[in-house]
Amino acid sequence: MTWLVLVGLVVVCALALVGAWLHRADLARMRETLLERERAQAAGDEAARLQHPVIDLSRCLGCATCVAVCPEQGVLEIAHGQALVVNGARCQGIAACERECPAGAITVSIANLATRRDIPVVDEELAAVGAPGLHLAGEVTAHALVRTAVEHGTRVARAVAERRRALGPLPAGQVELAILGAGPAGLACALEATRLRVPHVVLEQETELGGTVAKYPRRKLVLTEPIELPLVGRLAARSYEKEDLIAIWERAAREHALPIETGAAVEGLLVHDDGSRSVRTSRGTWRARHVCLAVGRRGTPRRLGVPGEDLPKVAYALIDAASFTGRRVLVVGGGDAAVETALALAAQPGHTVSLSYRQTAFVRVRSRNAARLREAVEAGAVRLLLGSEVRAIAREHVVLRLGEGRELELENDEIFVMIGGVPSQPLLEQAGVSFDPARRPQPRADRRGAPAADRRATAVPALAFALVTGVLALGFAIANLDYYGLPLEARPMHDKHALLRPGLGLGLAFGIAAAALVIANLAYLLRRAQRRPFRFGTLRTWMTVHVATGLLAGLCAVLHAALAPRDTPGGQAFWAMLVIVATGGIGRWLYAWVPRAANGRELALADVRARLAKLDGPADGFAARARAEVLRLAEARQWRGSFAGRLLAFAGVQFDLRRALRRLRAEARAAAVPPAELGVALALAREAHREAIAIGHLEDLRAVLSTWRWLHRWLALLMVVLIVVHIGYALAYGSLLGERGGS
Repeated sequence: MTWLVLVGLVVVCALALVGAWLHRADLARMRETLLERERAQAAGDEAARLQHPVIDLSRCLGCATCVAVCPEQGVLEIAHGQALVVNGARCQGIAACERECPAGAITVSIANLATRRDIPVVDEELAAVGAPGLHLAGEVTAHALVRTAVEHGTRVARAVAERRRALGPLPAGQVELAILGAGPAGLACALEATRLRVPHVVLEQETELGGTVAKYPRRKLVLTEPIELPLVGRLAARSYEKEDLIAIWERAAREHALPIETGAAVEGLLVHDDGSRSVRTSRGTWRARHVCLAVGRRGTPRRLGVPGEDLPKVAYALIDAASFTGRRVLVVGGGDAAVETALALAAQPGHTVSLSYRQTAFVRVRSRNAARLREAVEAGAVRLLLGSEVRAIAREHVVLRLGEGRELELENDEIFVMIGGVPSQPLLEQAGVSFDPARRPQPRADRRGAPAADRRATAVPALAFALVTGVLALGFAIANLDYYGLPLEARPMHDKHALLRPGLGLGLAFGIAAAALVIANLAYLLRRAQRRPFRFGTLRTWMTVHVATGLLAGLCAVLHAALAPRDTPGGQAFWAMLVIVATGGIGRWLYAWVPRAANGRELALADVRARLAKLDGPADGFAARARAEVLRLAEARQWRGSFAGRLLAFAGVQFDLRRALRRLRAEARAAAVPPAELGVALALAREAHREAIAIGHLEDLRAVLSTWRWLHRWLALLMVVLIVVHIGYALAYGSLLGERGGS
């Protein structure tokens, strides 16, 4: 017994040490995550210009699935056991996180949609509100993905086909649908209209198909995500180079004889009394009952507004980097287009490539482009000029303003300005499109078909299923109470023994069903893994099945044991299964509620920091010293303090706070600080100290409660081992055990 106690003590101490070390490492990682978010906020890049992830902390379970499936690094991380938007500016709007979240806790929507006046107002069918017969699709709606553009174009064609049946025959001299733009949305709309036999015409101002994609640099990878083109089918790959994707579109246009007019720049739209529209272009006028605007969002290129910008060496797009060799090139911009242009030019021989960006760090570029840029800078292929702005352009050089009023005169032959474009909003407004946020329809339901505020929790359907099956199991037990109510030694004489005993008949079937349900239950782990062998079904559905199969396996095990589990591997597996169900339920509830409070406190502390930043004063004045003292105090309590130290501070023995307040009062008297300013600083110090302690305590609590997760997992492993032993034992000695009526 002494040896057992000694070994147990050593094991417990070792586990406690490992747990403490892992917790400290987790705190360090979390601290860096929150600091990164603060840097993004300071740069004004916390939220994306268009699509942006929004997290409902009341539902987030902290499973980190959203982080695993996000194709961009740094957008989402886990803090205080829940998901956190760190750098929303990098979000590409793919919405993989929204599709995979098992609790429906994350949505990807357009940032600040309720107040923005640069987003067109459309209804659920992508029809312009207040302009019947006018639809928008693709990038013009502020959705930039190729996959989304294809979905939009398909949806518009179907809506027009449905409306066509209500309108009746088409008047002479008209087409049913005029599609403006032959990009991803316009081509998908034309293909679906062809499939539905809707008379249409496609008007494209350029001489080639592809829209914005056609203006990408040569061989650029275009992320499509899995998409399905009407009449073409599902594209085999998840990404294509620009030329390959355009080749697919051109082949589809030829094979299905799409009526495309290239070189037809739109000059105006006229609405007639009957609701039809005349589309006037540089190649003629078409009259249509419906119009689909798939014209993109970029519009005209955004200009620098500096002297010399009209020189021939200034360009706003790069089509073929190979046509430029041996040139001194400056690329201006901080997005993916600018980075990809610089990298494409740097790959050509003889170039001297510089990249100018007004910010001090890249926050809006994809992680893959950021990694390639770092490699190019380290290799000397690209000269990076962060924190610089173009002030003037001359024939042989360009003048850049650097920090602290310094200027740099850079010898230069070519300049590529890649700072986005000005949307063609006037053309859209002339066509009847509204940008008034007050007219924007409120979403009645989320994409799963249920009101967003009333989505059922993942556990509800599983628990309802468990309740029904539990009632059925109870009814079955009551119906056979004449057998289950007997003592074990009397059961072999009962008529139902051959049917209900664990080793034969229905009793054995219950055991086989319990084992099969355990296997199905463990399949959830494969689906949840980042590198999983199969992808079908949503994780939300799999989690529901995980809960349901776990509960049902327990019920089957109860009936398999004939309501009298014994001290055998099967009986021990049965008790382990019950504990697993209990720890799973308790752990899920704790993870759903405890972290939410921690993140709420984190937001409160961020608010305190924001108010501290508003304290005015010189860099070496009282306000600056007060800010530094308060932030040092919060930093020490939140990240560096021990559990015992926080407990003492929380109990009222707040020595560090009192010392800090005394120092602030002394400095205020020495600097003759007004009492009102001193009062604000002291109040912020107390609030920051209180919030930091609360966050630290909640994080300690979350670390303790994570024991449930590990207990759940290790018990599951133990249960599987016991089930395997039980099955082997039953196969070897099933006949003998069956005669004794054991489990």
